[in-house]
Amino acid sequence: MRYNFDQVCDRKNTNCAKWDYLQSIFGNDDVIPMWVADMDFPVAPQIVEALKKRAEHSFYGYTSPGAEVIEAVVDRMQRKFNWTIKPEWVVFTPGVVPALNIAVRTLTHPGDEIILQEPVYYPFFPAVTSSGCRIATNELRFIDGHYEMDYDGMEKLFQSKVGMLPVPSRVKAVMLCNPHNPVGRLWTRGELIRFGEIAIRNGAVVISDEIHCELLFRGHKHTPFASISDEFEQNAIVCMAPSKTFNLAGLEASSLIIPNRTLRREFARTREGVLPGPNIFGYTALEAAYRFGDEWLEQLLVYLQGNLDYVMKYFAEKIPGIKVIEPEGTYLVWLDCRDLGMNDMDLRAFMRERARVGFDDGFLFGAGGSGFERMNIACPRVILEEALNRIESAVNSL
Repeated sequence: MRYNFDQVCDRKNTNCAKWDYLQSIFGNDDVIPMWVADMDFPVAPQIVEALKKRAEHSFYGYTSPGAEVIEAVVDRMQRKFNWTIKPEWVVFTPGVVPALNIAVRTLTHPGDEIILQEPVYYPFFPAVTSSGCRIATNELRFIDGHYEMDYDGMEKLFQSKVGMLPVPSRVKAVMLCNPHNPVGRLWTRGELIRFGEIAIRNGAVVISDEIHCELLFRGHKHTPFASISDEFEQNAIVCMAPSKTFNLAGLEASSLIIPNRTLRREFARTREGVLPGPNIFGYTALEAAYRFGDEWLEQLLVYLQGNLDYVMKYFAEKIPGIKVIEPEGTYLVWLDCRDLGMNDMDLRAFMRERARVGFDDGFLFGAGGSGFERMNIACPRVILEEALNRIESAVNSL
């Protein structure tokens, strides 16, 4: 069947985080919200039907994922990425962010360090610091409008000294974001190999957030970090979920893949009594999305590509003072606004008050984010057109 992604749906008055709190978040009710990674598209009807069917069974007690749900994840990895995983490797959590927090606590003690490649998804920061650990920043290199990893800088973060004497590194893990949020890079297999070799050679486990791994633009293919080799498998915690791909964030169901038995056991011990599994409806939606959502997803990706093409052309032709960093994955677009000549607070006020669009400010993402804004383009094109018209008018008024 054909899905209508042009349909504009009214999400207000549903306690929607994206649309119902504009005044408290942006100080303005007349703002088009394009911040949080939440799509303004109805989910695949097959998921809705699965949830209805489960709701009709009027028992909502304690639950476990069941063999069918685990099998759906195993099958998904094989079909989408040619990655053969074992059922016992799959660990379910109510979201990737809480899983990242437990993963950090599993691998570290207070005072240890975690490498982050900034600018990066801002919940990474409290995942490190709330555990008593310190952030070791390995800032991405922005060269000619393109982001690259700084491998030499990463290597140096493992080289600790007291005076002239080397001491054991306090870096215990590296957090990878792939596809990268917010800059949109989809790291190639070669880049991942070089990155992983540095981490493993220095005794660091890779915590890989791959939640956007099925949201890819034309010509790009995702490589799960742990699928590269047995050595990479045994030194990784991979975090995936259908929540971004199928717009299910509110149902809070994610699947971690932890091939290393010791890591898996330690993760289970750390989460005990703190982090439960997903609820009944989360498991139901996850299975339905992975088994029956592909036709919807294929059409979604075509629509998102059209939105991206529209955005790229619009900025290039009508708002050249803002440069678009073309993403390879996610539906988040990183905008370079530095040519507007504003500091971060002035840029925030300009976008919210003059342009009346609600973005995620670049400085929230850490080092290298100053002067940038992150825009969510997963919306009907008429909303996207209005947002770009507002930005153009605001820039022209400067």
